[in-house]
Amino acid sequence: MSDLIEIKNLRKVYRMGNERVVALDNISLGIKKGECCCILGTSGSGKSTLLNMIAGLEKPTKGQIKIKGSRIEKMNEKQVTKFRQKNVGFVFQSYNLLPNLTALENVAMPMIFGGVPKKKREKEAKRMLTAVGLGDRLHHKPSQMSGGQQQRVSIARAFVGTPEIVFADEPTGNLDTKTTMEVMELITNIAKENNQTLIIVTHDVETSVYANRVIHVRDGLIESIDSIDKNEIESKQEA
Repeated sequence: MSDLIEIKNLRKVYRMGNERVVALDNISLGIKKGECCCILGTSGSGKSTLLNMIAGLEKPTKGQIKIKGSRIEKMNEKQVTKFRQKNVGFVFQSYNLLPNLTALENVAMPMIFGGVPKKKREKEAKRMLTAVGLGDRLHHKPSQMSGGQQQRVSIARAFVGTPEIVFADEPTGNLDTKTTMEVMELITNIAKENNQTLIIVTHDVETSVYANRVIHVRDGLIESIDSIDKNEIESKQEA
């Protein structure tokens, strides 16, 4: 099976005054459809920069990023935005919910840009919120929900419309241990059920155990790649 995401010789250099900072240095990586992949590293390792490159949020200094056969780094802003709307969902550490909108409205929002009719948007948003255990919080605003509930809304928004790829950037960074486990089980189970590719970026080793593969990033380089046994994941979830 060919890779859904192909990264070749990826390099990113930032200029800060007269100084050059190498954030990514000649990274090559393949990620398959339906894979749950974790990019693990400390602050400043280059993991978030790598996510931004794959998601088309930043342009590389050099190298290739191919998703579903399309060269992301060659696209202009309008093209890459349209590509993300069709193929990508995001889960953020800080939830990134609009405070004046209800849970239902927040989850339905991505479908507005896709031209989905209102009735269908609301039906799909309700289905996803029910799937993440918030069927009784449809009309609550973020300020009326706990951090864990807000992250569930964020998850529902990321997975609504079944995008082929979901990026989770430090998805449990603001959550306690119990809620972290619940959220990770939720994200990985939804992705597995729908054969979606899930890319998690984190500094937390305990979060990384939920992935199929862990890519250790340090100083802009891939230090090592570990495969995780499915039994280890199930044991973690049952603990």
